[in-house]
Amino acid sequence: MALIKYNPNRYRPTTFSSLLDNFFDDRFQGGSREVDYTPTVDISETEKAFEIQLAIPGVKKSDVNISVENDQLTISGERNIENESNEKNFHTRESFSGTFSRSFTLPEIVNVDKIDAKQEDGILYIVLPKDEKKTAKKLIKVG
Repeated sequence: MALIKYNPNRYRPTTFSSLLDNFFDDRFQGGSREVDYTPTVDISETEKAFEIQLAIPGVKKSDVNISVENDQLTISGERNIENESNEKNFHTRESFSGTFSRSFTLPEIVNVDKIDAKQEDGILYIVLPKDEKKTAKKLIKVG
C-alpha cells in the first residue's frame, strides 16, 4: 500500500525568521489559522484486512467523503472551528481548521465492494477487506 509521508514539522518554525513569517502570514487571522491540515493516520494489516485509522477530532460525519477511483482510496473533508465569542483573547491556539485530503493506493487484493467505514470518538475507522480469491495460495508442482 503506498503512503503519503506525513511531516510533523510542517507547523513548527525552525528559525526565528520562520516564526515571524508564520506570525505575520496572511492566513493568520482571529487567533486561528485557516489552512489545509493533514490528519494523522495509522495503517495496519491483519490476515483478512487492512485497517486505517484517521484522527479527525471535531469533524462531523457529514463533512467526510470517502471515495475509491482507479485503485486510489481518497479521504477528504473539512474541519471548521467556530470563534465562540469575541470576549476571549486566545494566547495560544494550535487547532487548525480547513480542508484535508489523504489518498492511498490500494493493493490489488482489496475487495473494494466490501470497504466499511465508521467514525467514533474523533477517529475514522476504515476496514479494507482482502479478497479471499486473490489471497489464496496456490502451490505449483514442478514436474
